[in-house]
Amino acid sequence: MTGTQSIEARYARRMPVNTLFATRVYTQSLRRGASDPLNARLLRECRQLSFEDGAGIRWSEANYPGGYTSYSSLSRMHQMSPTFAALQKRIDVHVRSFARMLDFDLTGRKLAMTDCWVNVMTRQVVHGLHLHPLASISGTYYVRTPRGCSGLKFEDPRLDRFMASPPRKARARRENQLWVTVPAEQGKVVLFESWLRHEVAPNPTEAERISISFNYSWF
Repeated sequence: MTGTQSIEARYARRMPVNTLFATRVYTQSLRRGASDPLNARLLRECRQLSFEDGAGIRWSEANYPGGYTSYSSLSRMHQMSPTFAALQKRIDVHVRSFARMLDFDLTGRKLAMTDCWVNVMTRQVVHGLHLHPLASISGTYYVRTPRGCSGLKFEDPRLDRFMASPPRKARARRENQLWVTVPAEQGKVVLFESWLRHEVAPNPTEAERISISFNYSWF
């Protein structure tokens, strides 16, 4: 440890500021080795749905211009496809870990996946700001993420209460920023509490950005 680092460490220990009401976002890889075939199977099924799910295609034309989502048509894929069921089993492990980090008291109950749907974002498709009501933990698994595609952008949940708060510095620490974007990376899952508002900016690439979103509820 250098002299400067030592001074900074001592100063940090003496700082009279506590971090309260933390907003946590969990990110982890679901891959099991370089030859893990699950993602390839998911990619095939996602693309097949985007061509064959007539109800989802019609809904997407009206509500998700340029893209495809099975949100309104096939929203429980973990109960319909063995491939998606295998994905659920892997995500279950991380949801349990995240719940422990959040100090959830789940005595006598459990968090279980209730919804699971596909999103295909082509060029300039956008996913507007929203949250997931009536769920506890939500998340996204990234099946295909072309270089330069949009990440998952989170909003500070206190934003509407800042009133006379000054703007943040251009290089503010991550924990002090009002918006934080988590990169979309193939093979990774992102988990967050369902009340946290988020969005996806327009996909600037020519390639498809494919993800699987899901909710876990408390029973």
